[in-house]
Amino acid sequence: MTGGEPMPDDQSPVRPVYTTLSVIMPVFNERTTVAEVVRRMRAVELPLTLQIIVVDDGSTDGSDKVLGALQDSTVRVISHAQNQGKGAAIRTGMAAATGDLLLIQDADLEYDPDDWPRLLDPMFKGKAHVVYGSRFTGERKNMLPLHWFANRVLSFTTNLLYSSTLSDMETCYKLFDARAIAGITIVSNRFDFEPEITAKVLRRGYRIYEVPISYAGREPHEGKKITWRDGFSALAALVRFRFAKEY
Repeated sequence: MTGGEPMPDDQSPVRPVYTTLSVIMPVFNERTTVAEVVRRMRAVELPLTLQIIVVDDGSTDGSDKVLGALQDSTVRVISHAQNQGKGAAIRTGMAAATGDLLLIQDADLEYDPDDWPRLLDPMFKGKAHVVYGSRFTGERKNMLPLHWFANRVLSFTTNLLYSSTLSDMETCYKLFDARAIAGITIVSNRFDFEPEITAKVLRRGYRIYEVPISYAGREPHEGKKITWRDGFSALAALVRFRFAKEY
Protein backbone atom coordinates (compact mmCIF):
# COMPACT_ATOMS: atom_id res chain seq x y z
CA MET A 1 0.00 0.00 0.00
CA THR A 2 1.31 3.42 -0.87
CA GLY A 3 2.37 5.61 2.04
CA GLY A 4 2.41 9.28 2.83
CA GLU A 5 1.18 11.64 5.49
CA PRO A 6 -2.52 11.55 6.43
CA MET A 7 -4.52 14.42 4.94
CA PRO A 8 -7.56 15.56 6.97
CA ASP A 9 -10.52 16.47 4.77
CA ASP A 10 -10.32 20.22 5.37
CA GLN A 11 -6.70 20.36 4.19
CA SER A 12 -7.28 19.08 0.64
CA PRO A 13 -8.74 21.98 -1.39
CA VAL A 14 -7.80 20.58 -4.81
CA ARG A 15 -9.14 17.50 -6.52
CA PRO A 16 -6.69 14.60 -6.12
CA VAL A 17 -5.46 12.61 -9.10
CA TYR A 18 -5.84 8.86 -8.67
CA THR A 19 -4.32 6.27 -10.98
CA THR A 20 -4.80 2.81 -9.45
CA LEU A 21 -7.63 1.11 -7.56
CA SER A 22 -6.53 -1.82 -5.39
CA VAL A 23 -9.45 -4.11 -4.53
CA ILE A 24 -8.96 -6.53 -1.65
CA MET A 25 -11.27 -9.54 -1.64
CA PRO A 26 -11.08 -11.98 1.30
CA VAL A 27 -12.37 -15.44 0.39
CA PHE A 28 -13.35 -18.33 2.62
CA ASN A 29 -15.32 -21.19 1.08
CA GLU A 30 -17.01 -19.19 -1.68
CA ARG A 31 -16.52 -21.63 -4.56
CA THR A 32 -19.99 -21.03 -6.00
CA THR A 33 -19.80 -17.22 -6.13
CA VAL A 34 -16.19 -16.08 -6.40
CA ALA A 35 -15.84 -16.51 -10.16
CA GLU A 36 -18.96 -14.41 -10.80
CA VAL A 37 -17.72 -11.67 -8.46
CA VAL A 38 -14.40 -11.53 -10.31
CA ARG A 39 -16.25 -11.41 -13.65
CA ARG A 40 -18.33 -8.47 -12.42
CA MET A 41 -15.24 -6.67 -11.12
CA ARG A 42 -13.49 -7.01 -14.46
CA ALA A 43 -16.58 -5.69 -16.25
CA VAL A 44 -16.69 -2.36 -14.38
CA GLU A 45 -15.54 0.52 -16.57
CA LEU A 46 -13.03 2.59 -14.64
CA PRO A 47 -10.73 5.53 -15.46
CA LEU A 48 -8.16 3.74 -13.31
CA THR A 49 -5.77 0.82 -13.42
CA LEU A 50 -7.39 -2.09 -11.56
CA GLN A 51 -5.46 -4.31 -9.15
CA ILE A 52 -7.44 -7.17 -7.63
CA ILE A 53 -5.89 -8.92 -4.63
CA VAL A 54 -7.75 -12.06 -3.62
CA VAL A 55 -6.80 -13.58 -0.27
CA ASP A 56 -7.91 -17.21 0.03
CA ASP A 57 -8.24 -17.59 3.78
CA GLY A 58 -7.73 -21.34 4.09
CA SER A 59 -10.75 -22.40 2.01
CA THR A 60 -11.59 -26.12 2.08
CA ASP A 61 -14.38 -26.24 -0.53
CA GLY A 62 -12.30 -26.01 -3.70
CA SER A 63 -12.25 -22.20 -3.88
CA ASP A 64 -8.48 -22.41 -4.36
CA LYS A 65 -8.91 -24.33 -7.62
CA VAL A 66 -11.43 -21.78 -8.92
CA LEU A 67 -9.11 -18.92 -8.01
CA GLY A 68 -6.16 -20.62 -9.65
CA ALA A 69 -8.01 -20.49 -12.96
CA LEU A 70 -8.88 -16.80 -12.50
CA GLN A 71 -5.40 -15.50 -11.70
CA ASP A 72 -3.86 -13.25 -14.35
CA SER A 73 -2.10 -9.88 -14.66
CA THR A 74 -5.04 -8.14 -12.95
CA VAL A 75 -5.93 -10.75 -10.35
CA ARG A 76 -3.35 -11.80 -7.77
CA VAL A 77 -4.20 -14.66 -5.42
CA ILE A 78 -2.56 -14.93 -1.99
CA SER A 79 -3.29 -17.99 0.12
CA HIS A 80 -3.40 -18.58 3.86
CA ALA A 81 -2.57 -22.16 4.79
CA GLN A 82 -5.22 -22.06 7.51
CA ASN A 83 -8.33 -19.98 8.11
CA GLN A 84 -7.42 -16.87 10.11
CA GLY A 85 -10.49 -14.68 9.70
CA LYS A 86 -11.68 -11.81 7.52
CA GLY A 87 -9.63 -9.16 9.28
CA ALA A 88 -6.46 -11.19 8.91
CA ALA A 89 -7.17 -11.72 5.20
CA ILE A 90 -7.72 -7.99 4.67
CA ARG A 91 -4.52 -7.23 6.55
CA THR A 92 -2.63 -9.53 4.15
CA GLY A 93 -4.26 -7.81 1.18
CA MET A 94 -3.47 -4.33 2.48
CA ALA A 95 0.20 -5.26 2.77
CA ALA A 96 0.23 -6.26 -0.91
CA ALA A 97 -1.83 -3.34 -2.27
CA THR A 98 -0.02 -0.68 -4.29
CA GLY A 99 -2.91 1.52 -5.42
CA ASP A 100 -3.62 5.06 -4.29
CA LEU A 101 -7.22 3.97 -3.69
CA LEU A 102 -8.14 0.86 -1.72
CA LEU A 103 -11.53 -0.88 -1.72
CA ILE A 104 -12.82 -3.90 0.20
CA GLN A 105 -14.98 -6.33 -1.83
CA ASP A 106 -16.73 -9.39 -0.43
CA ALA A 107 -16.80 -12.61 -2.47
CA ASP A 108 -20.41 -13.64 -1.80
CA LEU A 109 -22.47 -11.50 -4.23
CA GLU A 110 -24.13 -9.51 -1.42
CA TYR A 111 -22.31 -6.43 -2.77
CA ASP A 112 -22.37 -5.59 -6.48
CA PRO A 113 -19.30 -4.08 -8.20
CA ASP A 114 -21.71 -2.11 -10.39
CA ASP A 115 -21.86 0.24 -7.37
CA TRP A 116 -18.15 1.09 -7.56
CA PRO A 117 -18.74 4.30 -9.57
CA ARG A 118 -21.03 5.59 -6.79
CA LEU A 119 -18.28 5.01 -4.24
CA LEU A 120 -15.57 6.54 -6.41
CA ASP A 121 -17.44 9.69 -7.40
CA PRO A 122 -16.89 11.62 -4.11
CA MET A 123 -13.20 10.70 -4.28
CA PHE A 124 -12.80 11.98 -7.82
CA LYS A 125 -14.57 15.22 -6.89
CA GLY A 126 -12.32 15.78 -3.87
CA LYS A 127 -15.22 15.54 -1.43
CA ALA A 128 -13.82 12.76 0.73
CA HIS A 129 -10.87 10.54 1.57
CA VAL A 130 -13.03 7.75 3.03
CA VAL A 131 -16.30 6.56 1.46
CA TYR A 132 -18.70 3.92 2.78
CA GLY A 133 -21.53 2.31 0.84
CA SER A 134 -24.70 2.37 2.94
CA ARG A 135 -27.12 -0.53 2.69
CA PHE A 136 -29.81 1.48 4.48
CA THR A 137 -30.13 4.33 1.97
CA GLY A 138 -30.19 2.31 -1.27
CA GLU A 139 -32.23 -0.50 -2.80
CA ARG A 140 -31.84 -3.80 -1.01
CA LYS A 141 -33.07 -7.28 -0.37
CA ASN A 142 -33.99 -6.98 3.29
CA MET A 143 -31.58 -8.55 5.76
CA LEU A 144 -32.66 -10.78 8.64
CA PRO A 145 -34.29 -8.83 11.52
CA LEU A 146 -31.54 -9.74 13.98
CA HIS A 147 -28.84 -8.52 11.59
CA TRP A 148 -30.82 -5.33 10.89
CA PHE A 149 -31.14 -4.61 14.60
CA ALA A 150 -27.46 -5.36 15.30
CA ASN A 151 -26.37 -3.05 12.49
CA ARG A 152 -28.50 -0.22 13.79
CA VAL A 153 -27.14 -0.63 17.32
CA LEU A 154 -23.55 -0.71 16.10
CA SER A 155 -23.98 2.38 13.93
CA PHE A 156 -25.68 4.24 16.81
CA THR A 157 -22.84 3.28 19.15
CA THR A 158 -20.26 4.44 16.63
CA ASN A 159 -21.97 7.81 16.28
CA LEU A 160 -22.25 8.19 20.04
CA LEU A 161 -18.60 7.35 20.74
CA TYR A 162 -16.98 9.08 17.76
CA SER A 163 -19.31 12.04 17.06
CA SER A 164 -20.16 10.73 13.60
CA THR A 165 -23.44 10.36 11.70
CA LEU A 166 -23.04 7.01 9.97
CA SER A 167 -26.06 5.01 8.88
CA ASP A 168 -24.09 1.80 8.20
CA MET A 169 -20.81 1.34 10.04
CA GLU A 170 -20.79 -2.40 9.38
CA THR A 171 -21.01 -2.10 5.60
CA CYS A 172 -18.40 -4.18 3.82
CA TYR A 173 -18.06 -1.60 1.02
CA LYS A 174 -15.34 0.66 2.39
CA LEU A 175 -13.19 2.80 0.06
CA PHE A 176 -10.06 4.64 1.21
CA ASP A 177 -7.57 7.10 -0.14
CA ALA A 178 -4.42 5.12 0.67
CA ARG A 179 -2.97 8.13 2.48
CA ALA A 180 -5.89 8.14 4.91
CA ILE A 181 -4.98 4.72 6.27
CA ALA A 182 -1.20 4.84 5.77
CA GLY A 183 0.50 3.62 8.92
CA ILE A 184 -2.65 2.18 10.48
CA THR A 185 -2.03 -1.26 11.93
CA ILE A 186 -5.01 -3.63 11.85
CA VAL A 187 -5.02 -6.07 14.76
CA SER A 188 -8.50 -7.59 14.39
CA ASN A 189 -8.59 -11.02 12.80
CA ARG A 190 -12.33 -11.52 12.37
CA PHE A 191 -15.33 -9.34 11.51
CA ASP A 192 -14.24 -6.76 14.09
CA PHE A 193 -12.10 -5.34 11.28
CA GLU A 194 -15.10 -3.15 10.42
CA PRO A 195 -15.32 -1.26 13.73
CA GLU A 196 -11.54 -1.14 14.07
CA ILE A 197 -10.84 0.57 10.74
CA THR A 198 -13.83 2.87 11.25
CA ALA A 199 -12.64 3.87 14.71
CA LYS A 200 -9.12 4.55 13.53
CA VAL A 201 -10.01 6.72 10.55
CA LEU A 202 -12.50 8.70 12.64
CA ARG A 203 -9.92 9.25 15.35
CA ARG A 204 -7.54 10.53 12.67
CA GLY A 205 -10.03 13.28 11.94
CA TYR A 206 -11.53 12.02 8.69
CA ARG A 207 -15.23 12.46 8.02
CA ILE A 208 -16.69 9.39 6.36
CA TYR A 209 -18.78 10.09 3.25
CA GLU A 210 -21.69 7.68 2.67
CA VAL A 211 -23.35 6.81 -0.64
CA PRO A 212 -26.33 4.49 -1.26
CA ILE A 213 -25.58 1.01 -2.58
CA SER A 214 -27.65 -2.03 -3.47
CA TYR A 215 -27.56 -5.06 -1.20
CA ALA A 216 -28.65 -8.69 -1.64
CA GLY A 217 -28.26 -10.25 1.80
CA ARG A 218 -27.73 -13.95 2.26
CA GLU A 219 -29.12 -16.19 4.98
CA PRO A 220 -27.11 -18.72 7.02
CA HIS A 221 -28.21 -21.68 4.88
CA GLU A 222 -26.85 -19.78 1.85
CA GLY A 223 -23.43 -19.42 3.43
CA LYS A 224 -23.60 -16.25 5.52
CA LYS A 225 -20.85 -16.51 8.13
CA ILE A 226 -21.29 -13.58 10.52
CA THR A 227 -23.23 -14.45 13.70
CA TRP A 228 -24.70 -12.67 16.73
CA ARG A 229 -21.45 -13.32 18.62
CA ASP A 230 -19.64 -11.08 16.15
CA GLY A 231 -22.00 -8.27 17.09
CA PHE A 232 -20.78 -8.36 20.69
CA SER A 233 -17.17 -8.43 19.46
CA ALA A 234 -17.86 -5.36 17.32
CA LEU A 235 -19.33 -3.47 20.27
CA ALA A 236 -16.30 -4.32 22.39
CA ALA A 237 -13.99 -3.18 19.60
CA LEU A 238 -15.76 0.17 19.28
CA VAL A 239 -15.22 0.87 22.96
CA ARG A 240 -11.66 -0.47 23.03
CA PHE A 241 -10.44 1.55 20.06
CA ARG A 242 -12.20 4.69 21.21
CA PHE A 243 -10.03 4.83 24.31
CA ALA A 244 -6.83 3.23 22.97
CA LYS A 245 -3.79 5.42 23.60
CA GLU A 246 -2.23 5.11 20.13
CA TYR A 247 -3.94 8.36 19.06
